[in-house]
Amino acid sequence: MTTYNAYIIDLDGTMYRGNEPIAYAAAFVDTLVSEQIPYLFLTNNSSKTPAQVSHKLQQMGIPSTAEHVLTSSMATADYIKREHPQARCYVIGEEGLHEALKQEGLAVVEENSDFVIIGMDHSITYDSLSKACREVRHGAQLISTNADTTIPTDRGMEPGNGALTSVVSVSTGKQPTFIGKPETIIIDQALKRLDAEKPNTLMVGDNYDTDIGAGINAGIDTLMVFTGVTPFSCYPSLPVKPSYYVQNLSEWLPHIKKTAL
Repeated sequence: MTTYNAYIIDLDGTMYRGNEPIAYAAAFVDTLVSEQIPYLFLTNNSSKTPAQVSHKLQQMGIPSTAEHVLTSSMATADYIKREHPQARCYVIGEEGLHEALKQEGLAVVEENSDFVIIGMDHSITYDSLSKACREVRHGAQLISTNADTTIPTDRGMEPGNGALTSVVSVSTGKQPTFIGKPETIIIDQALKRLDAEKPNTLMVGDNYDTDIGAGINAGIDTLMVFTGVTPFSCYPSLPVKPSYYVQNLSEWLPHIKKTAL
């Protein structure tokens, strides 16, 4: 079994479930801290800023700073900055996305955009979707923070960002570039932030389609935990198995030990 020098960790379903911490989540991260192993929380949630995400973790007793968080909004802003440093962006999204674009110095405009960016927006309107379609038809590139078609809520499964994006994609006939898990774009950024190499990094998550899929697509090892979206009953039928699996994170604690470099 490989000993890992860096960890990429999912949040919802792995560290917490809604507003409740998952058992052994704090102990898991405490162990990484005590072993001085770098870690990064990776989330497809585009609506929150890294400071807001970190504060939520801290309230649950999970060690975190804003520097420990990479959101799909941050990854999207970084991607666009590299593609077009002076980009004009028409944006559908909430505070986390707007803040990430601001941090990269990207202009948010209402027309004549280079990119249309869609992130989760609970106040989305027909007018904003119509504007997005017009901008794409006029040549703007369609970018989506993530392809999640559904998101879990207290009321059950509800439309996710991928569903919102599909309105613009279907109407215009243009396929979006997705940034978040399971795409390799966000994993490559996570590795860069950690200054980590693929063979020594472990992706930890509960959702086979996003977390584990991201690790598989990027060519890094994966640890699947059955505390969230994908139940253990699905394991036998998974087309590509994760590198490891545990019922909960306490089972992995003995394996956390930094290798001398």
